[in-house]
Amino acid sequence: MKVVAFNGSPRKGGNTEHLIRRVFVPLEAAGIETELIRIGGKPLRGCTACMKCRERKDGKCAIKNDALNEYVEKMREADGIILGSPTYFTDVTAEMKALIDRAGYVTLSNGAELRRKVGAGVVAVRRGGATHVFDTINHFFQISQMIIPGSTYWNMGYGLTPGQVTDDEEGMRNMQNLGETMAWLMKAIAGAPTE
Repeated sequence: MKVVAFNGSPRKGGNTEHLIRRVFVPLEAAGIETELIRIGGKPLRGCTACMKCRERKDGKCAIKNDALNEYVEKMREADGIILGSPTYFTDVTAEMKALIDRAGYVTLSNGAELRRKVGAGVVAVRRGGATHVFDTINHFFQISQMIIPGSTYWNMGYGLTPGQVTDDEEGMRNMQNLGETMAWLMKAIAGAPTE
C-alpha cells in the first residue's frame, strides 16, 4: 500500500511539510509506503476549461507543459492521498487549487478514478482561515467519491516561521492520530488485518 502527499507550500521544510511528515510516521510504522511531492512554487497552471480530458477520455490533461499528468498518475497508483496546504488568504495555494481543479476534472472524466481511495487534508495556518482550506480540500475528496478519515480534531497546525508548527502539541498529536486512522482504514479497505 502507498500514500502520496502533495505539499502546496513553496517553502521547503516549512510547516505544511512538518505536518505531513508527522502523518507519515504511523503510516510507515504500519508498513505503508509514503511519498512527498512538493508542488508549491513550481509551475502548475489552472484549468483552461478546454474539455479535452472529457472528450478524449485518455486519462490526461491537454496541458502538457507542467507536471499535472505525472501527479495524476501518482494519484492513480496510490491507495491514499494527502493534500497539504498552507493558508493563503483563507484558502489553498494557487498550485494546490490548480491540482484540485485539473486532477479532479481528469479523473472524474475518466470514470471517477479516485473513487474509494482514502483522502486526507492537512493545513498549516498562522491564525485564521484554516477551516476554509480544509473544506476546499475535502470538497475535492468528496466529489471524487473518496473516503475521508476522521481524527481528534480538524487537521490543522498553527505556526508562522518554518518549523514552528512542531510547537503546536495538539496539532502534532492530531497528525499522529490522522496517520494511525489512515493506516487502519486503508488496511480495512484492502482486507488486511487491523488492530
